[in-house]
Amino acid sequence: MFKIFIGLFLSLPLFADLFPATISSTIINVNNNTLQISPAFPKNGMSGIVIHTYKDGASPATTAVVQNDNGTLTILDKPLMENSNLPKIATKVAAGDKVIGGYLYDNVLLLAPNENTYNEITTKYKKHWINPDNYAAFISQKRDGVPTKENLASFARSYQVGLIAIVKKDSIVIYDPISEKIISKEPFGMQTQTQTPFFSHFEKVRSGWFGSVVDDDYYTLMEQIN
Repeated sequence: MFKIFIGLFLSLPLFADLFPATISSTIINVNNNTLQISPAFPKNGMSGIVIHTYKDGASPATTAVVQNDNGTLTILDKPLMENSNLPKIATKVAAGDKVIGGYLYDNVLLLAPNENTYNEITTKYKKHWINPDNYAAFISQKRDGVPTKENLASFARSYQVGLIAIVKKDSIVIYDPISEKIISKEPFGMQTQTQTPFFSHFEKVRSGWFGSVVDDDYYTLMEQIN
């Protein structure tokens, strides 16, 4: 009985692996824009934020980082929030500073080909799912009309989104909009029914200065985010 139980357990998909967990770490060495941390982030490509504690006890987030190699981070020259009115914190990163890897990773935007797929995935994984209608309105206002790395990063900073889950032709991938890296994936069947540019409650998402309608195929658009 015990062997059967173990076999069944090992045959189950490790759903948690698809969405890397948020992790707290510490900087142990700084060499210009390269940082060594312990423990390492679970996945390369994960972004994070550096937390510096001042003498008065304040602990603001000062810097965005990405793990390109196990335990090695690179400082990103990117804003933490989409708000130019906020003052830029000029504190240098130092050994002993804390790092939160996978900051806001529980906040996920899902780009899916249709409503059934959207409901299937959001029911299966327990996350704080960001309404795709918000993103559809966001890119329409920007006159983009389609998902791009640039508007995904801007949307993530504006709406506190940590990850983008994207259903592609044969897989679902997890994309970090700050590092602009795909950090995990698992197989997922291709869907015959698709909505362009992605599932939302808007029938059409307009783009361009003259309000043209996006007609590109859903999967073609999603393959451009890699």
